[in-house]
Amino acid sequence: MAALQAARDKNQVTILEKMNSIGKKLLITGKGRCNITSSLPIEEFIQNVPGNGMFLYSSFSKFTNKDITQLLEQEGLKVKEERGHRIFPITNKAQDVLNILLRLLKKNNVTIITNTKVKSIVVKEGKAVRCAMPFLW
Repeated sequence: MAALQAARDKNQVTILEKMNSIGKKLLITGKGRCNITSSLPIEEFIQNVPGNGMFLYSSFSKFTNKDITQLLEQEGLKVKEERGHRIFPITNKAQDVLNILLRLLKKNNVTIITNTKVKSIVVKEGKAVRCAMPFLW
């Protein structure tokens, strides 16, 4: 989602992934059904985040649980709420969520490079200027 928003804000965006494909963790959430989010209000949701949930408050308040469900539904994937305020795709397939995200990344010209381990990132004036890894920058 961060890459998508950065690209929509007219930034050149590259996703670097150590594995051979992106989204592997997303595909196993909710036992392969993709537990997308929660319908709880942000304040209650953060109370249930392990560790320092308040650290995420700024992010969650800028892109809410309603924003993600609205995005998915605009792209043609309906969602449903189950016990415990958990939100799933109506298809019960995590792959459907990943397919939408990949389509949006492609549509917004996000470059995805897999099988690449990032060793370091050099930042100058708030922008990444070099990334130590094979075949890039």
